[in-house]
Amino acid sequence: MNQRNYQRELEQVLGKLAKEGKTPRLLLHSCCAPCSSYVLEYLSEYFSITVFYYNPNIFPQEEYEKRVAEQEAFIERLPVKNRISFLEGPYEPERFFEAAKGMEEVPEGGGRCFRCYRLRLEETAQMARACGFDYFTTTLSISPLKNADKLNEIGEQLAKDYGVPYLNSDFKKKNGYKRSIELSAEYGLYRQNYCGCVYSRKES
Repeated sequence: MNQRNYQRELEQVLGKLAKEGKTPRLLLHSCCAPCSSYVLEYLSEYFSITVFYYNPNIFPQEEYEKRVAEQEAFIERLPVKNRISFLEGPYEPERFFEAAKGMEEVPEGGGRCFRCYRLRLEETAQMARACGFDYFTTTLSISPLKNADKLNEIGEQLAKDYGVPYLNSDFKKKNGYKRSIELSAEYGLYRQNYCGCVYSRKES
């Protein structure tokens, strides 16, 4: 089976939008300011973006609040063609622990993470439908530690379930991850040393 090139698929969508002269509304799930940096720089040329911060996995709450503040501050500082809005979802750690139940000892990057992807992406899809967005996607694929195939598989299924197109992506391509590190340094962004949940914190 040929492996899909999600970056090429994304470029085809962006090329079509550029030809049509449209600026659709994108609901972008973000896990943190550093991961969003390149994605926002890249996609804000084509979309009117609302960053949706829904991350019930982040532990402890002080860490969650620190990341929220950093995300909002970065959006305000980043010069972009199309204005970026911010929307914070509820902080519901109990939902993450329920999703992770029985997989607490699974290593980072496995089935527990896939459940976490789905939890956050489904909330994004629901919000995208409720608020009339044209597309939804996530910054998560920019990380070399995140499984882009699984993220896009979940996103495509949720697109069918909720009737909002999912923007396929693998943002680490085209030196996206490298650019996120450069932007983090340029803006002095807080870069955490673990993914966010209590289990990844233990592993780190």
